[in-house]
Amino acid sequence: MTMQSLEDVRRAFKPNLPAVLTAKHHTVAETSRVVSVTTSIRSSFPSTSNMPFIRFEAGEGSDAVRPMRVGAVLSGGPAPGGHNVITGLYDSLKAFHPESRLYGFLNGPSGIVSNDHLLLDDETIARYRNQGGFDMLGSGRTKLETAEQFERVNATAKELELDGIVVIGGDDSNTNAAVMAEWFAANGSPLRVIGVPKTIDGDLKNEDIEVSFGFHTATRLYSELIGNVMKDARSGRKYWHFIRLMGRAASHVTLECALATHPNVVLISEEIFAKNQSLKDIVAYLADVVVARADKGKNYGVVVFPEGIVDNVPMLRSLIEELNDVTTGMDTASPALVTERLAPQSAETYTSLPDVVQEQLLLDRDSHGNIQISRIETEKLLIELLQRELEDRRDYKGSFDPMAHFFGYEGRAGLPSNFDCTYCYGLGVTASALVRGGHTGVMSALKGLHLPAEQWTPLGVPIVSMMHEEIRHGVPKPVIEKALVDLCGANFKRLEAERQAWEVEDKFVCAGPLQFEGATADYAPISVLIDSGCL
Repeated sequence: MTMQSLEDVRRAFKPNLPAVLTAKHHTVAETSRVVSVTTSIRSSFPSTSNMPFIRFEAGEGSDAVRPMRVGAVLSGGPAPGGHNVITGLYDSLKAFHPESRLYGFLNGPSGIVSNDHLLLDDETIARYRNQGGFDMLGSGRTKLETAEQFERVNATAKELELDGIVVIGGDDSNTNAAVMAEWFAANGSPLRVIGVPKTIDGDLKNEDIEVSFGFHTATRLYSELIGNVMKDARSGRKYWHFIRLMGRAASHVTLECALATHPNVVLISEEIFAKNQSLKDIVAYLADVVVARADKGKNYGVVVFPEGIVDNVPMLRSLIEELNDVTTGMDTASPALVTERLAPQSAETYTSLPDVVQEQLLLDRDSHGNIQISRIETEKLLIELLQRELEDRRDYKGSFDPMAHFFGYEGRAGLPSNFDCTYCYGLGVTASALVRGGHTGVMSALKGLHLPAEQWTPLGVPIVSMMHEEIRHGVPKPVIEKALVDLCGANFKRLEAERQAWEVEDKFVCAGPLQFEGATADYAPISVLIDSGCL
């Protein structure tokens, strides 16, 4: 008997395309839509801040005049569907002219600088159709920002005779793309740079980017795990599960998973910040729910929250900001040494934290010089503080047996959902068309994602239109603004209307495994469906 793996079966999946991309088409500059940016952003991007929004029209496409040469790079953490961006790009370039070439730069942006590349062919592409991970090319987080780097990128582009580079990444990676597009435009180079919106965190979104790719698959995988934990909690009836999810700046992953599974408690960073809630407030709320459930004989439950909540509690945010300052330049940092350098209020906050959290706050910094919030085990912090609170509550007669979880890397590289396969393939085809149309400094986009794929609308969105200034290493820098959960938006309002009923009563939904066949297999993320009024 011959057995096929699920990976083999997935390779046979055929994504559909927006109708306009299946016929001859051309790109049109939307002169009626003007990019609105601040004076400082415009001064940083004088050559590309006036790039128009791009739309597509069918019926007037021209036959290929010459083959195209394009480079593609995977940047940042993996997200399900990245390989399909490359396969869509490859198929589109080959359909345009069979002698077109697609080069994949290895190990992220550094591969462009060093001209470390792979010439992609039919055999390689076939192996990675509809597959998870970024292992076709590897990835990296090298920032492209110096003149020396751009000179070397220019040398790579000239050596390979590139018409364009497609950057597949998140907000920082697409900021890289915008800076690179500006450098080439300012230096009179015809090289085109196109971005593609990737991040499982879901915080690269706006009016035109309805969702970043990988978000759907990751949240479905997390929702399956959360549903499994819920079943376990309801079976044993003795454990409280605290589940930390990805999302430092934004809580989109937590919100999507909560809408899919209905946990007893959902903490949203943006809400905590907006309400100026203290750590004591959060713990008191958790204790209220634990006590209320215990009164009904339910000494179990499920709490979900994003990793970034510690950065949104005002006193912890102040502490983290001060820690970033006082530890700068320190060869070694210990809790005792750091406490001496903190202001009295921050020192009090710091010493009140569990020892393990104090140590985690002193771990290596990220590429921006900031504390790596993802390394802080917030679930253990909440558990320890909640245990203290429950011990002080005389009205509490239940038992509290907590379990800590972090669901993060499990969601970044799984086999992509039908939605992400199709969405990413379409983004790749759109990116190819934008390069052929001579556009640069724009992001490949598809709108109308609640509709069947044939009805999606391809666009090119100026990357500069998404930017604001942010302090990096103490200096203001133009970067793509992260999209936070809108507390007035339909998705949060849906959660707000329903979650009180989840606190004491078990409304758990077991999402089950990600489906590749069946009536719901092609659905968009819940948040997209709610935003569009479909759900």
